Amino acid sequence: MNRDYKALELDKILEMLADETSCEDSAQRALILEPSNNLETASRRMEDTAAAFMLTARFGSPTISGVKNPSNALQLARTGSSLSMRELLDIAETLRVIRSLQQWRDHCIEVETCLDDRFNALSPNKYLEDKITSAIISEEEIADNASPELNNIRRKMRAISSRIREKLDKMIRSPEYQKLLQDPIVTIRSGRFVVPVKTEHRGQVPGLVHDTSSSGATVFVEPMAVVEANNEIRVLLSREKVEIERILLELSIEAGSFAETIIESYNMVVELDFIFAKARLAYKMKACKPIIADNGHILLRRARHPLLDAKAAVPIDVELGGGYDTLVITGPNTGGKTVTLKTIGLLTLMAMCGLMVPAGEGSILSCFGAIFVDIGDEQSIEQSLSTFSAHMTNIIRILNKAGSSSLVLMDELGAGTDPVEGAALAIAILERLRLQGARIAATTHYAELKAFAINTPGVENGSCEFDVNTLRPTYRLLTGVPGRSNAFAISERLGMDEALVARAKELISDDNQRLEDVVERLERQRQTLEIELKKARSISEAARMSEQKAKQRLAELEQIREREKEKAKAEARRIVEKTRAEAEAIISELDALRKEMNAANFSAQVGEAKSRLRSRLKAAEDAADPVEKFNNSNYKLPRPLVSGDDVVIVDINKNGVVIAPPDSNGYVQVQAGIIKTRVKVDNLRLIETKANKLKPQMSGVTSVRKRAIRKVRTEIDLRGKLTDDGVLELDRFIDEALMSGINQITVIHGKGTGAMRAAVRSHLSGHPSVKSFRPGVYGEGEDGVTVVEIG
Repeated sequence: MNRDYKALELDKILEMLADETSCEDSAQRALILEPSNNLETASRRMEDTAAAFMLTARFGSPTISGVKNPSNALQLARTGSSLSMRELLDIAETLRVIRSLQQWRDHCIEVETCLDDRFNALSPNKYLEDKITSAIISEEEIADNASPELNNIRRKMRAISSRIREKLDKMIRSPEYQKLLQDPIVTIRSGRFVVPVKTEHRGQVPGLVHDTSSSGATVFVEPMAVVEANNEIRVLLSREKVEIERILLELSIEAGSFAETIIESYNMVVELDFIFAKARLAYKMKACKPIIADNGHILLRRARHPLLDAKAAVPIDVELGGGYDTLVITGPNTGGKTVTLKTIGLLTLMAMCGLMVPAGEGSILSCFGAIFVDIGDEQSIEQSLSTFSAHMTNIIRILNKAGSSSLVLMDELGAGTDPVEGAALAIAILERLRLQGARIAATTHYAELKAFAINTPGVENGSCEFDVNTLRPTYRLLTGVPGRSNAFAISERLGMDEALVARAKELISDDNQRLEDVVERLERQRQTLEIELKKARSISEAARMSEQKAKQRLAELEQIREREKEKAKAEARRIVEKTRAEAEAIISELDALRKEMNAANFSAQVGEAKSRLRSRLKAAEDAADPVEKFNNSNYKLPRPLVSGDDVVIVDINKNGVVIAPPDSNGYVQVQAGIIKTRVKVDNLRLIETKANKLKPQMSGVTSVRKRAIRKVRTEIDLRGKLTDDGVLELDRFIDEALMSGINQITVIHGKGTGAMRAAVRSHLSGHPSVKSFRPGVYGEGEDGVTVVEIG
């Protein structure tokens, strides 16, 4: 890596970026990332990162894991070579990642970004992915259904093995042979079924000896009764191996036919992983997108060095290349001067790499043709160079190469030699670099450089603030103010004799003393103005918050007013419509009565009409009554009311206390809050206990709702259970899944001896609620699980 980039610690940022990637190729791409001095390239990189950052913030980061470069395997497959099961599974995993990436983008609806061309270049191949995963269970096992021939071979092998076991089981249970056997078990040696026979009884068990125990006490004999069957199994094993090789070759040729599109899609996956890694790094750094220019302008607002603890780092504001092309930073040691230089340089490099930077909104960074750095102690024993010589050698290199598109960062310019000569040399270096058109930031302790910055247009002073009271730097960068050494103030604070300090001040040259006095006055004025500015900002912020609260409250009141207005309008419409209907009904009845005036029963009809009219008016009044009426006919007081009883006034649903018992008209005086009122006794409910208050019954209607909440599971683990118990538990689980509306479940039975797996699949094959089932594929648990479709 470029020595200047390394001095600014760009390599550490790239290592952080590589840690955010999900595959080896994208990590390698991160480590070799080079800053671009082309504005268009840097801007395009930054737009990619910003788009990925936005998508991550809204929809989460896409999952890109487990993907490996399939290029070599696919190139071999394209030439007709057979791939291993591991290589084919890696190709299937790559296809799965390609498919999942495209599905993730499809879910990010209604958003168009500059990354869409990369997502559209992905070519999922579900056909090949499924073909590989359905045929290959793991890198060591091919599925039975990989081909009809393989299924037939394995079925025959299982049948023959079962017959052999039956014969050997009869033998080891036979009293005749039990005394000859070391253990009553059937085992396998060299791929053939054998029984362990005691060495001394070897001649009594006719058969072939395949192995001997380490102690020599046991020989493993293949009884003659099963030799032919074992031979059949060996033949079938050979056929199985040939068939597996044929299947792998067929899959390899199929994969090779899609090699070009898979490799192109994989390259897009690597690029997208790299871009989203930049977005994840930006999120961790709390970074933002800067404005990128090519005019040499740098403006950093609340910038932090990305390698410092974000909680402890003090943000800085710094500008270079706007109104001035050179910034001279002064201040005490450990005050933050070097960190400021590194922050300027490193954030510029990050922007040129397309990385978002830990700085505030509106920050500006430029693309430079070259960035030159002279920071740190570079003395070389091998080259017989002192610290000063090493710095001068580096600065000579910079002077020879720097131009109008260069950024130059120099720490402790002119240090390490005689102060007078060092200061003069430093001024000359700055003047030469300015003539060459470079943007410069340099740190120094020389008063001559402070005066140079004050007297030279285009050169600005900057200082790292120091608190004399606490004898600690604040790490704040102040632009436009030269820094003070604070040597006298620090010495006095530490207890040095005042007369000695006064004598030291007398020994300073008049020019230097006048400069220090000016700087001190400027610093006092700056601190006073800063306090006033802080007060003004505080008052302004308080006023803004008050205005915001007032506007929010006004908006809330306006919403309430509008809602009440709409409610009133709706109620008015309802009353008008009802009244219109009543009026039309009355008019109709009056018309009918007018026609029947001469009828004999006219008076009776008029009376009946009046009665109906009164009923309707009463109903209209009831509808307009805001007090909700309750059906009290079913309630009787458990005892007569007495003074002090707690009661509920039913029609207004308020609690009260009886002041006086019922009078002769059935009215009770009740205190409800601060109001005393007379209430009919049948409009009261007695509260017999404080813990159990009786609520009024509305219209005698009770509504009860119950809901059973069942915890939904989609998988069951039968490992460690007996087969019968496991099948019973599986039945219960299927019933629960059906009631919960689940149509797919996963049964975990493990591999082991295969007994539980066989019992489960045998039971599922006859279950009325099971539509289909299959073994798990690579990534699901392989043959240790069974995936079941129910319904």
